Amino acid sequence: MSEPEPPENEGNRAVENVVMLGFFVVLVAAGIWLLGSMADLRKTQDCAAQGRRNCGTIENPARSQ
Repeated sequence: MSEPEPPENEGNRAVENVVMLGFFVVLVAAGIWLLGSMADLRKTQDCAAQGRRNCGTIENPARSQ
């Protein structure tokens, strides 16, 4: 008896794995970004709910020396 021949699409499996890995990385990155955005929004809403003013983020320019 001879061993069964491997399927012809064996070369495509590596490409599919790379594509799935890329999709997973993008999905995780989008989830992390979404969680960060939700945390910032929650902080802003908490600030406004307490009746404070100027709850937006203020970016300080870098000092040049």
